[in-house]
Amino acid sequence: MLVALPKTIRSAGQLALIQLLVDERKRAGLTQADLALRLRCHQSLVARIESGERRIDVVELVILSRAIGVLPEDLTKRVAVEVSDDERL
Repeated sequence: MLVALPKTIRSAGQLALIQLLVDERKRAGLTQADLALRLRCHQSLVARIESGERRIDVVELVILSRAIGVLPEDLTKRVAVEVSDDERL
């Protein structure tokens, strides 16, 4: 019997990551447009990430973190506590 795996786009860990990115962007005094300029992308991409419409991979997390001015490992440590031990891909 096949068991459907949960989507991680709305998982507790993913939501925690999004909230951390938004909080850190704001703490850095950046608007979505400011961050987009640093990333050399459209503001709509930042909006899609922050709204949870688009997942980010590890490399993108590093790029986003650097653009915001935080260490990616600090973010991952903070997100790790939100991911349960029985979470599946």
